[in-house]
Amino acid sequence: MPKVTFKKNRVLTQDLNFQAQPGLSILDLAHQHGIPVGSNCGGVCGCSTCHVHVVQGFDSLEEMSDKEADRLDRAFDVRLNSRLGCQAEIADKDLVIDITEESLKAFFDENPDIRKTYEETGVFPFLPHH
Repeated sequence: MPKVTFKKNRVLTQDLNFQAQPGLSILDLAHQHGIPVGSNCGGVCGCSTCHVHVVQGFDSLEEMSDKEADRLDRAFDVRLNSRLGCQAEIADKDLVIDITEESLKAFFDENPDIRKTYEETGVFPFLPHH
């Protein structure tokens, strides 16, 4: 089973590693573990709030669809290794994911109670979404 690492950022105090089932989207894996990846549209490729940078393992992902490419055109800080977490399915190789600032902001906008807790305590509460 491939390992997926979410890189340390302003919210995550360290890199976090998870085993993942191939075929699961990056967004679904993040939601299973309470990782702060935005998803305003609910993961149906209707926005770009789950935008991530795939630092390692990018070539193992299926080619991006035209719909995903069109959505990424509306995102901020798009790079050659950008993907939408709702569209990028984990394959058989390890991945290293950098959550974009856009996605972190969207996550907190979608979850004001979690934002409040984080702002008051400085501790991010990992609450899985199902």
